Amino acid sequence: MPVPSGDPTETASAHAHDDPLFRTGRVHIAARQRGADVTALVGLVLHVPHILAGLAVVFAVAYALDVLGGPPWSIPLAAWALSGVLVFHRPCERLMARRLFGLRHPTPQEAVTLRAVWRAVTARAGVHGGAYQLWVEESHDINAMATAGHIVGVTSHALRTLPPAQLAGVLAHELGHHTRGHTWASLLSFWYALPGRLAWRLVLRLARRVQHLSVGATILVVALLGAALVALTTATYGLILLPLATPYLAAAVSRRAELRADEHAAGLGFAAQLMVVLGQEHERTSRQDAARAMHGARAEKMSIIARLLDGHPDVHTRLHHLQNWLESRH
Repeated sequence: MPVPSGDPTETASAHAHDDPLFRTGRVHIAARQRGADVTALVGLVLHVPHILAGLAVVFAVAYALDVLGGPPWSIPLAAWALSGVLVFHRPCERLMARRLFGLRHPTPQEAVTLRAVWRAVTARAGVHGGAYQLWVEESHDINAMATAGHIVGVTSHALRTLPPAQLAGVLAHELGHHTRGHTWASLLSFWYALPGRLAWRLVLRLARRVQHLSVGATILVVALLGAALVALTTATYGLILLPLATPYLAAAVSRRAELRADEHAAGLGFAAQLMVVLGQEHERTSRQDAARAMHGARAEKMSIIARLLDGHPDVHTRLHHLQNWLESRH
């Protein structure tokens, strides 16, 4: 696959009419490296109940340790409140990239392709590309991801098959997640809600064991859990029940964030290239579904609930918005 080499501005005059990756000048100059748009802020607000639940769990554990002779409850609680800073520390980000997201460092050949295209994209966006860490996901899909404060990952298949301009469109989309604050907002929401999620999993495990208890013990456990739920609901004025509804709203905000990232890529001049990638990937999945259908396998259709909880808009919606963006500029 041909890749751009050297400084993209040096070859701009030779490719200005046939490749948007090498056009001269910046079409968008960011006032700062990253910020927070409406979707990032609303996403944070929607996760406040989950964050408060996580904080309540940490407080309960810290208070129990204090009663048992451990450190004052304020110390572990303050340590947890400040721990969000650590997830943006470069070594912690590298650990998350490997262990949590299953990413790897690019091979020397992949690095040549990835860094050259990334350098061109960030130059057009007016941001410092060296501030981000480039990773690769071993996958046969065409996909990419942006997470933490500085992580940008792309699949090995995308690196092998996409021309530079189309790969740039995909990376420009991920850069949009970073510069618009989607990544740091989602990571903070995930991190501070983690204790509550772990506690909820523990409750579900205990609930499964109730089936093996005697009738009397089952009634006692259910009564205790019910009393605890009523007490927490009363103490929080019903806020503890909000996490049951917020996933649907958060998914809707996430879908809007994806469209905002598409707009960012389009603003850098990669709308057409991103549309090609989306169309090709949609055709590939459609062919796979058709092949499975020929072998008697049922096509899996998402239920209404699954669609409402999906954080990504469907391909047709993304193509429609990109097409409207292109038409609005002509």
